[in-house]
Amino acid sequence: MSFPDITAELAASMPELRGRMAANQLLAPFTWFRVGGPAQVLYSPADEADLAYFRAHLPFEIAVTIIGLGSNLIVRDGGIPGVTIRLGGRAFGEMEFLDNHRVRAGTAVPDQKFARELAENGVAGLEFYCGIPGSLGGALRMNAGAHGGETTDVLVEVRGVDRAGSIRTFTHDEMGFSYRHCEAPDDVIFTSALFQGKPDTKENILARMDEITRKREESQPIREKTGGSTFANPKPQSAWKVVDAAGCRGLVVGDAQVSEMHCNFLINRGKATAADIENLGEEVRKRVKENSGVELRWEIKRIGVSLGS
Repeated sequence: MSFPDITAELAASMPELRGRMAANQLLAPFTWFRVGGPAQVLYSPADEADLAYFRAHLPFEIAVTIIGLGSNLIVRDGGIPGVTIRLGGRAFGEMEFLDNHRVRAGTAVPDQKFARELAENGVAGLEFYCGIPGSLGGALRMNAGAHGGETTDVLVEVRGVDRAGSIRTFTHDEMGFSYRHCEAPDDVIFTSALFQGKPDTKENILARMDEITRKREESQPIREKTGGSTFANPKPQSAWKVVDAAGCRGLVVGDAQVSEMHCNFLINRGKATAADIENLGEEVRKRVKENSGVELRWEIKRIGVSLGS
């Protein structure tokens, strides 16, 4: 499937644009599941100012989708109409160490790299990021957390660009964090954030990170084509427990499978389509509902159109 090429028309309306646009760019290589169709337009901004310029000049009738490292994402097989924006490069990947153990970082910085750099500089309190796949932008949007820590515990403020092209700043309170959620407007693309750490030795921090990594490797299929935790925990229960109780461990649809190691993870065994993975997730939700009455909520984001839609 391919979409009409609108890149020339967009470029003509934005003569000062410095970022890159590509038509019908396949998105599967950008997702950890390695599935998904093309973006009608994939735009990679040069920096925050370029992103603001692009959004200010993009017609409002054109849909905009933002993706990060693709770790918590299913792109459907029909692809994504409109413009898909993916931050990357030096402009969104820099880190700046400030006084009082504060750190400002671009939202394209991978969570695990972020944790490692902090450890190297003796900044503690953010070790939990070494156990979270993806980049800081996604962590901010979903208040990502693991191993006793959450983004809300360490965030000071966030910068972002809204749909009109205005650069905005959100304080911690304005982010409105809750479990795997924030209240910042959906149209805002986060570009950088300020975090608060605390002092400790590099050795102590690395030791705690090594323990987190060891536990992950023992309990999660992190070397598979997966998207991380599939469903949010239906508190006070754990998602994997209700999935297991419904007999879904190892369940297969097409070439997608519920992990035998951790049954809140779905796996592409090699040839799965996005439809296989999403249909497997929906089958799990149905069986859990029938077995325990629990309504599981997707934690993995699903975007785009299905083939034939």
